[in-house]
Amino acid sequence: MKHRGRHRRRRRGRALRASLAGTALALTAAATLISTSQAAGGETPGALSSLTSAGELRALQLRETLADGAGLRTLTDEMGGGVGLDEVLGSANHAMRAEADCFSTEKDNLPVEPAASRAYCWEPGDAVDDRWVPRSVTTSRNNQVIASGWTHSGAGSGSPAVGTTSDGGTRANGTHADGAGGDGADDQGLARVAFVDASDPSNLRYRWVLLVVPTAGERGFEGLRARLGGMAWYEDKLIVTARGPRSRGGQDDSLYVFDLARFLRADVTGSEAIGRSGDGWSAHHYRYALPAVASYTPSKGGGCDVRDGDGVPCLGSLSLDRTSTPPTVVASERSRPGGERPARVWRYALDITGDRTGLLTTTGRGHTAVATEAYETDASGIGGVLAHRGSWYVDRTAEERESHGTLWRQDEAGAEATKCPAGKSDEKSDLQSYACWGRHTSSLSYSPETDEVWTLTDPIPERVLYAVKLSDIEDTLD
Repeated sequence: MKHRGRHRRRRRGRALRASLAGTALALTAAATLISTSQAAGGETPGALSSLTSAGELRALQLRETLADGAGLRTLTDEMGGGVGLDEVLGSANHAMRAEADCFSTEKDNLPVEPAASRAYCWEPGDAVDDRWVPRSVTTSRNNQVIASGWTHSGAGSGSPAVGTTSDGGTRANGTHADGAGGDGADDQGLARVAFVDASDPSNLRYRWVLLVVPTAGERGFEGLRARLGGMAWYEDKLIVTARGPRSRGGQDDSLYVFDLARFLRADVTGSEAIGRSGDGWSAHHYRYALPAVASYTPSKGGGCDVRDGDGVPCLGSLSLDRTSTPPTVVASERSRPGGERPARVWRYALDITGDRTGLLTTTGRGHTAVATEAYETDASGIGGVLAHRGSWYVDRTAEERESHGTLWRQDEAGAEATKCPAGKSDEKSDLQSYACWGRHTSSLSYSPETDEVWTLTDPIPERVLYAVKLSDIEDTLD
């Protein structure tokens, strides 16, 4: 099984070469495709290969753990009751910069073709803070709110699964204002979300919210310490992928679900503590904390390993597909840009019943979520994945950090990529190149109301949040 993906690629390669040998025209087209894809930093990923065997699908199963409902209600009551998203947005205290006010280094990371329909940059303090790294983006259904997940640069120190017991809070030694992050070692690995009020496209403002995990101890909750990867928003649930610490030869990756109808308001804002602080509650200087209500961990033990293409996948990007029935979240596994090993993309069905709306659909006594569809792609270094009306869009990171990435649309019939006008790629060549998507992008999210695909970039000083019309993407596919 270790070399199954390699053998599949070889079989597809032989079939492709045989079909291209039919006519001179096909040979010419193939030569053009190879030269342009090499200029983009990699060959075409070709068609998706369906994964159907029990062993392949078993590696994608997740086990559900729900937070203690009674304990979470008690915590919410003790903190003065749950707060809605409207209050969080109403207190937004950071301003996005319009594209015209972005640094030139930030704008240089926008796609060459198709052009961004709109772009924004973070407040200068967040744009150059190397302690916090933007990882993911998603939008509300009406596109009036944008959520962006960030992780402290020391991610990976570990966080308990929902429902576990802990009596200790977390402290940091640095001091900072709301949302700026501290300097202490205990800040490392914390995760937060910028909730952006996008109701006025000319004046975007945002508020930082700390992600937390409820505990059964006196402290009440702890900070989620994991590197965020992807993010999806369905109804009142926010679903994120979180890379945990290394253990048992691999990494413990999970999905966490947060209830957007239950923000917790901290009444102690001058403390580094997370959880109960004296007679009040602290969220590490943040005014609001968002508690997890469920977590999903691999049913197959042993953690994930990025070197193993057949075992438990290391979770990468995540997004929402509203065009499937029922709605689903689609995921990709992490893989190295330019690597030889295929990557997997798959989906889980979302529950749409009663108080389980927005959780993953589970079966059996083990409350197991199973992949309803899974594929293997030869695309490596996937920065974001999106599924829409049967097509899969894969954001492929360039091997060279200074090069633009590539956006591919794949299905079981083949692959197409957005292309640049002649002479406008990273390569100094008159050949048309596929390396024309944004640089350093992470995460993809589609908003059907505005037909926009949102993504963001992460390095300093090159951080930009932007959208591209899906119809424009379709028009530039080659």
